[in-house]
Amino acid sequence: MLLLAKFVFYFFSVNSLTTPSMAVSAYSIGTPGTPWGAVQKKQWRDTREIQRCYNEEVVGKIVALGQDEAFEIHEYGALSQDPSKYKMFAVQTKNWSRDKPCVLITGGVHGYETSGVQGALLFLSSRAKHYSKHFNILVAPCVSPWGYETIQRWNAQAVDPNRSFNPNGEIVEGRSFNPEAATEESSALIQLLDRLDVQQWTCHIDLHETTDTDETEFRPAKCARDGIVRSEPGIIPDGFYLVQDETSPKPEWFTAMIDAVRKVTHIAPPDDDGKIIDEEVSQEGVIVIPCKKSLGLCAGVTDAPYRTTTEVYPDSPNATADQCNRAQVACIEGALNHILEKDACLSN
Repeated sequence: MLLLAKFVFYFFSVNSLTTPSMAVSAYSIGTPGTPWGAVQKKQWRDTREIQRCYNEEVVGKIVALGQDEAFEIHEYGALSQDPSKYKMFAVQTKNWSRDKPCVLITGGVHGYETSGVQGALLFLSSRAKHYSKHFNILVAPCVSPWGYETIQRWNAQAVDPNRSFNPNGEIVEGRSFNPEAATEESSALIQLLDRLDVQQWTCHIDLHETTDTDETEFRPAKCARDGIVRSEPGIIPDGFYLVQDETSPKPEWFTAMIDAVRKVTHIAPPDDDGKIIDEEVSQEGVIVIPCKKSLGLCAGVTDAPYRTTTEVYPDSPNATADQCNRAQVACIEGALNHILEKDACLSN
């Protein structure tokens, strides 16, 4: 990641297979240096294609979970792009109690990040019932269903959902990244959380990936959309890492997650300057960014003291899709196990 002035170009938007020497070409839509208007955004949307089936790969698994008496399914919204097709679901453990901490797991805020979605579903099917003895758990496996089907970072309005969770956030002139307007995806999730009326979330883990197409498609598209002359491509290391909110340092908790993940896949090393994606490294496999709420990130949607964003690199030659899914689950387990150990009364 980068310093805040460069944050948007790299945060979830670079890949390890490109080098600074590669040529930077103009995006196919719009005029370089001129922000998109409604015509260009429609052109972008109309040229996106369905590449996989949300109903089969996601909804079907959620429906199956609904047959288990341990879970309750919430249909909490639908996208105007196609309300009958793009319904949004969350899965809640049934045995909620005021005596148990509340945990939120989100996946697919960037719909194209497959293991964020499938990792959340794998956790539900394999480990959620176990942890529901100690926690009240809510999982929103695929916050952006249109993005999942079309394998896109943005939603159908060419807005990044993971910049839209603080639409009233401060706009800083000249800053390369600022919170964007609310999206249907973020608004629906926020409304669901409001209805649940949880007084204090204890933990929120937002599951993400970085893919090769971040550099070949999505970063160039953002520069074109915003009328920014594109800079040289960036490089990220090959491996798993976590994103820490600078306002919530929890070094022992992050260590527990990294140690759990390393049993499944490799951890991203720092570069020669001791950084990961130009961001300061607070500890092994962990970078630090400004307050996530101020940036409009999903991981800042609650005030949970334990909060983080995961980053898996699925295009690594050293990791399979199954490993990526299991790494997400391992991270969740490491996080929850640490909380249980820190508060021993929760495990009794």
